[in-house]
Amino acid sequence: MAVRYRRLRRWPVCAAVGVVAGAALLAGPGHRGGSGVNEDAKARGPVAAPGRVAPRAPTGTGTTPAPFPAFGAYLDYSWSGVAQTDWFSRWLGGADLRVGRTYLPGDLWSNIEGAPGFLDDWADWRRERDERIFVLNVPMMERNEEGVSDAEVRHLLRRGAAGEFDVHYRRLAERLVGLGVPDTILVLGWEMNGITYTHRCGPDPEAWKAYWNRIVAAMRSVPGQEFRFDFAPNRGRDAIPWTECYPGDDTVDIIGMDSYDQPQGMPFDVQVTEPYGLQDHVDFARERGKPISYPEWGLFRNGDNAEYMRHMLDWMDEHKPLYNTLTDYCPHGVWQCGQNPQAAQVYRAVLYGRTEPVPPMPTPVPEPTPEPQPAPGCSSLDLGDWVEYWIGGEPCVRDDWWPDDWWSDDWWSFSW
Repeated sequence: MAVRYRRLRRWPVCAAVGVVAGAALLAGPGHRGGSGVNEDAKARGPVAAPGRVAPRAPTGTGTTPAPFPAFGAYLDYSWSGVAQTDWFSRWLGGADLRVGRTYLPGDLWSNIEGAPGFLDDWADWRRERDERIFVLNVPMMERNEEGVSDAEVRHLLRRGAAGEFDVHYRRLAERLVGLGVPDTILVLGWEMNGITYTHRCGPDPEAWKAYWNRIVAAMRSVPGQEFRFDFAPNRGRDAIPWTECYPGDDTVDIIGMDSYDQPQGMPFDVQVTEPYGLQDHVDFARERGKPISYPEWGLFRNGDNAEYMRHMLDWMDEHKPLYNTLTDYCPHGVWQCGQNPQAAQVYRAVLYGRTEPVPPMPTPVPEPTPEPQPAPGCSSLDLGDWVEYWIGGEPCVRDDWWPDDWWSDDWWSFSW
């Protein structure tokens, strides 16, 4: 498989940095320079910062069963990604985007801990509806995209395995619980089988697995947490078989896979059957009784590939991942990227208007009309339908029809 590319992500320089209108922003999570939103996306409507709401208790686990896979798109790392979710849904005819996903900055430990204010808008979005799922990519090292050497990565992994960095993950867990999103799905150390990140597995797989387990233990030690941890390698072998990095069933809740349309010229069926590909991923998870996910997927080396888009959507409908999120920026996406119109047409046609179906109301069954019953102490007298029609009912002869006062007007009574 081709060497993984380096996807640059835009991180806030500090907690106070926001989006500066009209100014060029730092290179973002896979975005080009500038705003990262092309003119096609801008034409679909304005994006405004959502209003702030008071924190409130979580309303559920975000695992409400659905007849189709929960899906969303990575649109931006900041509050802008939250705001654009509504416009993306409108482009899809009001489709129910139940998944919101972002990345923690991997530059400094203070940002990996969840800098104050960084996660607030995502937490607000998650708490608005019980069935929503918040997915957070969590780096395992600071300086995560700085091209650190294998020797230094090996040293850092061993320090992590010894517990040196546990405190940062306890702080992150406390922040998420405090924001009312204790059920966040954490994509920890994603694409570890590649060469891009400082948190890569290849330099020391055993230390990497021990370090993963330390992080999970540290975060699960925080009261109130309900986190689920998603192990998400690149599709294919990459620098090391991802199975060699798997830390064990006790600390992995979801087995994910980042899967882009690459390398150049590889048809979809080969992406399925290649070693450590899509089928191996599904089989590996099934053997362990784990759900699958696709935290990152989209177009790449084969351009505007409508066939890939259709096959990947069909694959997910068939195999029912817990969630999937399309990477929606160029060259991978279909809404913020105008260079993939054919794939965009397929994506939109398949997912247009896809929402949680409302269960049909049961058809009311009319109550049967009760048969008229004779009055107590009275016997029915059948005079035929025609006579009963004209006299308004079936007459009833009293059981005590020979009373002493038989000449009384009450001797013969009718019950209508």
